[in-house]
Amino acid sequence: MTVRLAGVADAAAIRAIYNREVTEATSTFDMVPRSEADQLEWLRAHDGAHPAVVSIAADQVTGFGSISPFKERPAYATTVEDSVFVHQDHRGAGVGKMIVNELVRLATSHGFHAMIARIVGGNEASINVHKVCGFEIVGVEREVGRKFGKWLDVVEMQRLL
Repeated sequence: MTVRLAGVADAAAIRAIYNREVTEATSTFDMVPRSEADQLEWLRAHDGAHPAVVSIAADQVTGFGSISPFKERPAYATTVEDSVFVHQDHRGAGVGKMIVNELVRLATSHGFHAMIARIVGGNEASINVHKVCGFEIVGVEREVGRKFGKWLDVVEMQRLL
């Protein structure tokens, strides 16, 4: 398995993984699946210092992740937030860990100081992957999201780079 920067050729696979999470899970608080145009715009926004990566096994995208600005205000410019999604058929195989480690490496090489992970409460797999990759829980935002008729917490984790 390898991890590399995402490109336009990966758009359909990324979109399929993400849209399943939108429609069937709480790992994203998005409620509307991405269109092809939305996915291409997302890829354009994740270039340069805020890249997206994909994990590849047997010539298939098994997961993806990205670095995004944490907040808009200038004082937050050296802090980024990660997002990681793994195809349901490849969970538990180390894909998430590979993606998070690559995002940490990229964020460090781009000169960022801190990385934040905001994970839906109860997603122990993602919380554990981030712990293994050096993140620690810094707080829990109680019932800040609502999806599928349920209130959802967000666990905030942080790693200094």
